[in-house]
Amino acid sequence: MQALITWDVPQVGFEFGPSCKFRTRSRRKNIVVGFPVCNGGNADVLLGSEGFNGGRKFGFGCGCFSGHSRPKLARFCEPNKGSFGGSFVVAWALEEQAIGNEVVVEESTSEHRFSGECESEGGVDHRNVDGRNGGDGNDSDEVGVGGQGCDWEQRNEKIDVRALALSLQFAKTADDVEEVLKDKGDLPLQVFSSIIRGFGRDRLMDSAFATVEWLKRKKEETNGFIAPNLFIYNSLLGAVKQSGQFGEMDRVLNDMAREGVAPNVVTYNTKMAIYIDRGLSTEALHVLEEIQEKGMTPSPVSYSTALLAYQRMQDGNGALKFFVDFREKYRKGHIGKDADVDWEQEFVKLENFTKRVCYQVMRRWLVRDDNLTTKVLKLLTEMDIAEVPLGRAEHERLLWACTREEHYIVAKDLYSRIREKHSDISLAVCNHTIWLMGKAKKWWAALEIYEDMLDKGPQPNNMSYELIVSHFNVLLSAARKRAIWKWGVRLLNKMEEKGLKPRSKEWNAVLVACSKAAETSAAIKIFKRMVEQGQKPTILSYGALLSALEKGKRYDEARQVWEHMLKVGLKPNLYAYTTMASIFSGHGKPNMVETIINDMVSAGVEPTVVTYNAIISGFARNGFSSAAYEWFDCMKAQNIPPNHVTYEMLIEALANEGKPRLAYELYLRAQTQRLALSSKAYDTVVQSSLESGANIDVRLLGERPPERKGNVQDRNTSSQVS
Repeated sequence: MQALITWDVPQVGFEFGPSCKFRTRSRRKNIVVGFPVCNGGNADVLLGSEGFNGGRKFGFGCGCFSGHSRPKLARFCEPNKGSFGGSFVVAWALEEQAIGNEVVVEESTSEHRFSGECESEGGVDHRNVDGRNGGDGNDSDEVGVGGQGCDWEQRNEKIDVRALALSLQFAKTADDVEEVLKDKGDLPLQVFSSIIRGFGRDRLMDSAFATVEWLKRKKEETNGFIAPNLFIYNSLLGAVKQSGQFGEMDRVLNDMAREGVAPNVVTYNTKMAIYIDRGLSTEALHVLEEIQEKGMTPSPVSYSTALLAYQRMQDGNGALKFFVDFREKYRKGHIGKDADVDWEQEFVKLENFTKRVCYQVMRRWLVRDDNLTTKVLKLLTEMDIAEVPLGRAEHERLLWACTREEHYIVAKDLYSRIREKHSDISLAVCNHTIWLMGKAKKWWAALEIYEDMLDKGPQPNNMSYELIVSHFNVLLSAARKRAIWKWGVRLLNKMEEKGLKPRSKEWNAVLVACSKAAETSAAIKIFKRMVEQGQKPTILSYGALLSALEKGKRYDEARQVWEHMLKVGLKPNLYAYTTMASIFSGHGKPNMVETIINDMVSAGVEPTVVTYNAIISGFARNGFSSAAYEWFDCMKAQNIPPNHVTYEMLIEALANEGKPRLAYELYLRAQTQRLALSSKAYDTVVQSSLESGANIDVRLLGERPPERKGNVQDRNTSSQVS
């Protein structure tokens, strides 16, 4: 006959000791389970329709309910406080697994949230049993065992599993367990399984092993009537996994062999999981082969645990190949013959888990220091070929993991996949891709994404705008530094075509490029365009335009621009003052130069060596060497030391006006100040002296300086434009 056991399933984990931790969920499931009343052998009982996998049959040895002729009821109730009651449910789930069935529950580890499949002793660490609201309100720590066991039936008493576990937590030997249980009578084996599992969660493996040793002693005392069965050993192996004391695995397996308890699929699944936790993923895969070699049928958890092994090895290609092989066997009917398992549903779970594993492996590849972009692209392609593609969410999360310059090729591929295969794409993902393209200096690729957003959506936001404008700024800055003014103009045109309104910073970059390239007409056009577009010119705008006019010797227009700048209330900076001083000196108007310098000082802007060099250069270029020399003396009077540019410009001006002796003396003076003049200045002094017949001692000039690379002179101070 059979007794019926009914209890509320609490979603609880527990830890012993003064700092007990309590986890609970509000949903419960009232489970009715057939419980065998047997004479020491195995009995087949039917799991109730509200059970874990309703309709399955199972059997286990118990040997403590002989002599019963009618069913009895026992209620296993969830605890009010503390921790132990929940472990009983997990242990009971283990009993189902111990005879070859798997329990499908909600798992709690991040690695298997995708799978949704577990064995509480198997390869995946699932802890929560999914239930529904509707408990009966009985929040007791006790287990009613009316009608169960020789002593317990007559007394119709309850088992307080939590209190029993707490009393056993310090047990180290079978004698310690006997001391606690000597007056308890014959308890159901599932109570011990629950206790053992709880010990595993709290890493009290000495107490767990002591409990099993006590059961082995009871086997001898009762002539096999009470003995540790497969259910108990699977619970003990699960406790080894949960406690992290993986070295005890062989001890459990060897003890099973000595006791004549043959392992089942759940045993091997737990062994696989322990190998994975130990970092021995290859060994875990060998266990799967061992299951098949022993003629057993792997469970869905066996396959999901194997996929987990590939994930831990970061072998996404291996996981994909494993699933493809599994799928082929499943479609041919070699897998899925077990009627008690919904293989159609399990197949979908395994396919989704495979995608999850591949996604996580690729993400880890992307965050590693070494460049594995080729491997990511290859796995994405292989997943397409295998018809196991990732969804939009996984594609977008992978794209978020692309943060380094070399990732741009993966990001571009992922972006294209999302656009081609899905109707929507996240605005944030688009902005991230634009940012990454810019970081990798793929400016036009970033612009293409922005154009896609304008044409296909989502519509760009302020972040999109700022990102793309910042990319244009980088390009315009390059155009400014290299004086590539035509490129700068094209970039401005491109911005306006895409609805991007250039600001002063963008206009100024092109103005400076025109000024550096001495493209006076182009600078004037850009300045006018800037004003027409509603942008207010800054002091930098005026300075760049003045510099361009000065280089084009359009002095009258430069004066008009200067006066307009003052009229609109802009205060000239050092560069603007220096440019105007250069313009007036080039125009041969020393009085105006003096006025500008006085205005500078009055405005609190102190002239620098660059200012004086600009003045000297302006006079020297236009044949006013005497005025240039006077400003050279004025410079020294203001305690502004000349630099090599000052001497080189003045030497050239004096030599050109037939004053080689004075040029020679300036060269010697520069040497006394330890200024390294150019080879051009040396050649100018020597050549002018030879042509005029001046008597100089060339030996005093020293060796001819080496040739300089590039033009380092800042005659018109254009280097100040930023």
